[in-house]
Amino acid sequence: MIITGLICGALLGFVMQRGRFCLTGGFRDMYIAKDNRMFYALLIAIAVQSIGVYLLIQTGVIQFSAGAFPWVAVIIGSFIFGIGIVFAGGCATGTWYRAGEGLIGSWIALFGYMVMSAVMKSGFLFPVNQSLQATTLPSNSIPETLGVSVWIFIAILVAVVIWILIKEVNKPKVVIPSLKPKRTGLSYFLFEKRWHPFFTAVLIGAIAILAWPLSQATGRMAGLGITTPSANIIQYSVTGDVSYINWGVFLVLGIFLGSFIAAKASREFRFRMPDTKTGINSFIGGNLMGFGASLAGGCSIGNGLVMTAMMTWQGWISLLFIILGTWTASYFVFVRPQKIKAQSVSTTA
Repeated sequence: MIITGLICGALLGFVMQRGRFCLTGGFRDMYIAKDNRMFYALLIAIAVQSIGVYLLIQTGVIQFSAGAFPWVAVIIGSFIFGIGIVFAGGCATGTWYRAGEGLIGSWIALFGYMVMSAVMKSGFLFPVNQSLQATTLPSNSIPETLGVSVWIFIAILVAVVIWILIKEVNKPKVVIPSLKPKRTGLSYFLFEKRWHPFFTAVLIGAIAILAWPLSQATGRMAGLGITTPSANIIQYSVTGDVSYINWGVFLVLGIFLGSFIAAKASREFRFRMPDTKTGINSFIGGNLMGFGASLAGGCSIGNGLVMTAMMTWQGWISLLFIILGTWTASYFVFVRPQKIKAQSVSTTA
């Protein structure tokens, strides 16, 4: 039943909102603040999903084919997508869940993202999309290319994750005394307590595993995915063709719903109108996201979380270029203006 997409999406939206799981901020902070925690959290989610999904494949529950590797489209599209998420203030999934919190800027970015994704997939830019994706390498699977078992790569990833966890646990903790009485209980944990990004990552990895059999039960042979379902909503709205309505569409609508529930219950929902500059940047960023993710065959979730877990060239190379695109945009949006401002102050002084 495609309604399971709504349930899976609602779980994902709830967890991402409560855990503040923002890959845009995480990739940006790697460059600006030298803070890698959100990137580490992503690696944890990838490792959890990879173990679970390949167990499902080996037991015959689901099927997966890596296909060919459209390397030109992945590199160009991922870099553009990385630039777009900085201007939009959130990646594709982050934009969906932040829209559920009432951020009008995210609504603007989401509209641009959905429309451009539809234009790339069935509109006047479809020939551009198709021609760039036509340049491929025959094997997209890293294990198949190198002729080794996928479990070797999973074991390496798990070892890296364990090393990260040990390193982070052994870091000295800064304890800030609180004057508030210590609270406990399920309600406090769900709606008040700040979730650790690593705990959030484990939950996201588990939801990503769940998405595969639920999606394939409806005939959609994929896991979590944001870009194509987002485009499908626009395509259905324009054409009325019900074939565009599938499990993935319910997934992204569920992300919005789950985030809304979490934000309302934690008293974090409120409508926030951006200023003119932010609104324009959000729309530009949304369009760049839609163009880049459609070209690359996935966003920071479709490629950065799912295709990485499947140990594909597409996933890991896309993740690399998304990060590079994010760093490039962060330099021009955040770092360079601060340098210019500092130079101006020192000159006038």
